[in-house]
Amino acid sequence: MTPDNDLQAVETLHEAYQQITRELAKVIVGQREVIEQLLIAMFARGHCLLVGVPGLAKTLMIRSLADALSLDYNRIQFTPDLMPSDITGTEVIQQDKATGDRQLRFIPGPVFANIVLADEVNRTPPKTQAALLEAMQEHQVTAGGQRHKLPQPFFVLATQNPIEQEGTYPLPEAQLDRFMFSVLVDYPSEQDELEIVKRTTADLETHVTRTLNAEQILQLTRIVRRVPIADHIARYALQLARLTRHQLAEAPEFVRQYVMWGAGPRASQYLVLGAKARAILQGRYYVSQEDIRAVALPVLRHRIKTNFNADAEGVSTDDIVRRLIDFVPRVIEDQPHDRTSRPGEDAAAVFRSADAGQA
Repeated sequence: MTPDNDLQAVETLHEAYQQITRELAKVIVGQREVIEQLLIAMFARGHCLLVGVPGLAKTLMIRSLADALSLDYNRIQFTPDLMPSDITGTEVIQQDKATGDRQLRFIPGPVFANIVLADEVNRTPPKTQAALLEAMQEHQVTAGGQRHKLPQPFFVLATQNPIEQEGTYPLPEAQLDRFMFSVLVDYPSEQDELEIVKRTTADLETHVTRTLNAEQILQLTRIVRRVPIADHIARYALQLARLTRHQLAEAPEFVRQYVMWGAGPRASQYLVLGAKARAILQGRYYVSQEDIRAVALPVLRHRIKTNFNADAEGVSTDDIVRRLIDFVPRVIEDQPHDRTSRPGEDAAAVFRSADAGQA
């Protein structure tokens, strides 16, 4: 793809982001930061975990997003009696009426969709939770020794209730690490809650207009990975992830005091990918440190395991990430800041330089 086509795709992605946000605003009141993080994860081709108490429209938000995109959508309600085959699919014996021969046939499960909503994902045992691991990482399902590719693009958007403990099974760290973002859905403001009450108690029917199809989304997600990033910005992201590991000599004292396990290499990768997607969605052709800081919380909060000291003193992973952001020094930006959302010669040079670096 030429730089000029890249620039056109960047503008298309920026406009699509604004349009999708407008469409979701017809149904969802407020929660702009949550919607932004959800779209960043999607256009970076990552999975997203939404954590919040009941009644905050987590499920409605995901369903409305699926309605705003021309993508196949399936919802899986996770319950204690759910089996892995209820997610991935199962093999059945089928008989040919003409010959009488019998053969196994794979019946795809609800995971075979572009957007899969794993509702209340922590209400099913680890055996069933693990059924999503291969799908999330490899974008495939293995059954009877055969690999079945999932449709592309493929996103797992899961919801979780943080306050209910009975009948729940915490997600293993290996599965949590597969989620690019862990997004906290907070209570609405007073004004937003008033608007919610007025909308939901009136005889109103809203329709979300579809915007992008699967091929367009795949094309736009490729553009995100082509966005160049300066070495010092990538190193800034790397430092945020590495300094969560208390074993390192350069780790700050508060990390040594409160952290049992730090973030792995996926954290650095997702910090950079999330920052690239955020820059493009905002109509910029370069990644800044502000983009890294903006995605640090959703990327790192579920990849840090605190110890007893943190639990005893009420120190959360969010507190640790915020202190890390203040701890890591901010270097001087060397990217030009006069680029706007309109494609120009400077922006085209960015993609040409990226192509030269990959050559």
